Amino acid sequence: MASLLRASIWRLFPRKGYCSWGTQGKLSQGFVEALKALVGSPHVSTAAAVREQHGHDESMHRCQPPDAVVWPQNVEQVSQLAALCYGHGVPIIPFGTGTGVEGGVCAVQGGVCINLTHMDRILELNPDDFSVVVEPGVTRKALNAHLRDSGLWFPVDPGADASLCGMVATGASGTNAVHYGTMRDNVLNLEVVLPDGRLLHTAGPGRYFRKSAAGYNLTGLFVGSEGTLGLITAATLRLHPAPEAMVAATCAFPSIQAAVDSTVHILQAAVPVARIEFLDDVMMDACNRYSKLNCRVAPTLFLEFHGSEQALAEQVQRTEEITQHNGAYHFSWAKNAEERSRLWAARHNAWYAALSLRPGSKGYSTDVCVPISRLPEILVQTKEDLKASGLTGTITGHVGDGNFHCILLVDPEDPEELLRVKAFAEQLGRRALALHGTCTGEHGIGLGKRQLLQEEVGAVGMETMRQLKAMLDPRGLMNPGKVL
Repeated sequence: MASLLRASIWRLFPRKGYCSWGTQGKLSQGFVEALKALVGSPHVSTAAAVREQHGHDESMHRCQPPDAVVWPQNVEQVSQLAALCYGHGVPIIPFGTGTGVEGGVCAVQGGVCINLTHMDRILELNPDDFSVVVEPGVTRKALNAHLRDSGLWFPVDPGADASLCGMVATGASGTNAVHYGTMRDNVLNLEVVLPDGRLLHTAGPGRYFRKSAAGYNLTGLFVGSEGTLGLITAATLRLHPAPEAMVAATCAFPSIQAAVDSTVHILQAAVPVARIEFLDDVMMDACNRYSKLNCRVAPTLFLEFHGSEQALAEQVQRTEEITQHNGAYHFSWAKNAEERSRLWAARHNAWYAALSLRPGSKGYSTDVCVPISRLPEILVQTKEDLKASGLTGTITGHVGDGNFHCILLVDPEDPEELLRVKAFAEQLGRRALALHGTCTGEHGIGLGKRQLLQEEVGAVGMETMRQLKAMLDPRGLMNPGKVL
């Protein structure tokens, strides 16, 4: 009975540590030699360790390795690889930095993993037009280092140093999205290799206009497509002026309700806050220990303001008034760069801080997003559900967008606990849908949220997506098993 239960759990909620080798040897030697002829022998690997490394991301989904990994050096090679794979019926799995959390790189049908990290050039910078063109191997930190002396920056920040084209593929956002928008708001054009090798420029070759009413929004179609429609080989991104000044703050509250009410009131007051992040008491305790902070263990908001010195003073004063009205314990400022960096490093390390609460455990993160007005209701209920579940977990999130995460800690060898995690995550996803929200604000659908996607968009929505997929990828070889 135990073995049957365990087998059913791995099908429902597989873990990262188990690696399936069922597709090993699927590719013929002649096909592997053809791959080497296109990109050179040093840029092709069928070694087990390399394949395993490319068969999983940061999620708990079971490692499912590709049959081969290739590293193209330019878009022409990507196009040739896609055409070769498609012509032979071989699945194609794009790979960036592997920092996703929904199993998006798992090779569920084997195939060829195309690792795009060697294509890491910043192709074009147009500072007067606030735009830049990057290859898929460029990460957000590398881009901002390149922009340091230009007076510009790219603010979308999911925490991990993800590749920018990977962030496009997953529709990423992060802590700055409340002010600067998500990836969907900051992509102007994409160069995409379609599954059969054809090259598409979604807004036209070389174009980087700020707005357009010309035809269908092909750029938007590929943002968040999770590698199921094509390989993104270049992205034209919107840049923003670097702010004159920044101030960060933490503010503790007597309850989750008070903290989230403050968030809603700050937004309703039109305070142009750049970041507003929520951490519950368990998360704050974990951050204090892991990142050596000395914050009160209570529901807490992390805030940041960008602008001129005069504007910041007005924003801070208004925000402090609102939080005090909602019973805030203490408003603590981090004015210099070192203090701010320490504070946001702690926030970005929240995942690892949570894992440290239960050494040896694995983490699973939920990702619901609801209308701002429904945020207090769902957060308070989620905290009650978390306590009642008996699971160890924390709550943190980008509450300025209505998006939050429960980081649930689980023993991957405990089938009963895995079932409780799965039940909790599905209940939370359905509660978000009932409140007119979404099952995923920024992580994507991947392997684990396909049923919730169907409930979210309905039968006609799913059929429309399937028709789009079939039109672009009629053989179903582009990152199969994801999203649909």
